[in-house]
Amino acid sequence: MTLGPAFDQILTAAQANAGWAFTRLYESLAPAVVGYLRSQGATDADDLTSEVFLGVFNGLGSFSGGETQFRSWVFTIAHRRLVDHRRSRARRPQPESLEERGCEGGLSAGADEVALASLGTQGVQRLLEELSPDQREVLALRVLADLTVEQVGETLGKAPGAVKALQRRALQALRKKLTEEGVPL
Repeated sequence: MTLGPAFDQILTAAQANAGWAFTRLYESLAPAVVGYLRSQGATDADDLTSEVFLGVFNGLGSFSGGETQFRSWVFTIAHRRLVDHRRSRARRPQPESLEERGCEGGLSAGADEVALASLGTQGVQRLLEELSPDQREVLALRVLADLTVEQVGETLGKAPGAVKALQRRALQALRKKLTEEGVPL
């Protein structure tokens, strides 16, 4: 969701610590940030998204630019938090949480409902896991974050040509896999 012409006013208000402006910025980008983090295998994407926006809001005073630059800046922060998160988990592996095992507290849906609801998500996640990490990141930033090739390159520290090549290879691999599985394209 973009904020359009209201972005400059919202950014100025957020830089002046207006709570409503923080809410608008968060609501406009949080779903895409969560989607990006989940597509990259972050098991606690919601918590990580909160960390991303803490970083965003703490750094708002130094940000200048339009909505496109802001979006790119937010996803650069998300990417860096994800890298930090991966490093932290690699140093200190965590035991599997109840949520990861599908055992959330309180009343829950039946096993058949949970299985049916997760088929789509699991299928997409399975397809993404078959891509290289670089291909997966490029697709997530291009599709979920709606960043340009140049913005993805800046975020990942890659040349635009490399980003295009990674995207092309990823899409070819997905197309091949879906064709093998009999999914009409």
